[in-house]
Amino acid sequence: MTTTMTGPSTVVPRFPGMRVTQGRVIQSEWTKFRSLRSTRITLLVSVILTIGIAALFTAVTANRWSHLSADDRASFNPVVASLNGVRISQLAVGVLGVLLISGEYATGMIRASMTVVPRRLPVLWGKFAVFIGVVGVASLVSTFVAFFLGQSLLSSKHLNVAISSPGALRMVIGAGVYLLLVGITGMALGGLLRNTAAGISTLVGLYFVIPPITELLPSSWSNDISPYLPSNAGEAFWGRPDIHHLSPWAGLAVLCAWTAVAVVLAAVRLVRADA
Repeated sequence: MTTTMTGPSTVVPRFPGMRVTQGRVIQSEWTKFRSLRSTRITLLVSVILTIGIAALFTAVTANRWSHLSADDRASFNPVVASLNGVRISQLAVGVLGVLLISGEYATGMIRASMTVVPRRLPVLWGKFAVFIGVVGVASLVSTFVAFFLGQSLLSSKHLNVAISSPGALRMVIGAGVYLLLVGITGMALGGLLRNTAAGISTLVGLYFVIPPITELLPSSWSNDISPYLPSNAGEAFWGRPDIHHLSPWAGLAVLCAWTAVAVVLAAVRLVRADA
């Protein structure tokens, strides 16, 4: 350590080699992430839901196949069946995203982070980098496990397909990417609203409440609005799109646009408003 005299009685300590860098901020955020029990539990719940519901749904379908109607059999998609858990596990991933930022505002820890990293935005990017690295891997692993487990259960009725089947790989990877983008949106809402209840409520409304409400609108309105909601756009990417949905890649583009807007708004508020 060296010191610099700035006046007759003021000594400012300097620590060579200890300046703030994005890499060190990411390391700090990784320490926070793995030290919180709630993050590990919530992430584990997401993985269990993705895999467990896939196993339950495909096992029940295989067992009741002979009792299904001709229409149900014709519309059955084995890949979508093995990824049905994503519809529920997205809530756990989104809540995890909200908690990672809103929790720091609730405890006041965010002020310490901003004191150490006064430029602010590197803290946000560090949080996103850790989240993408951990949750992205966990989501992809869980969707691949759900797919292969589901297909093994469907094989008893010869309903299974291979990962090389048309669209299968895109759907499995797409489901993992969808979960990650939901989580990033949750983080952005946590940073924008800075309140856990408000962040989770907004996330639930956006992904679970508004979509069914749009179905109550006149069909001319619903068909124009519904495909561009984040949940429906995401399902067009990882699920099997119908005539009212976007194409898979258009769905991904719309979902990314929703996520980008949320992230930009969170970044703007972080820069302009005190913690």
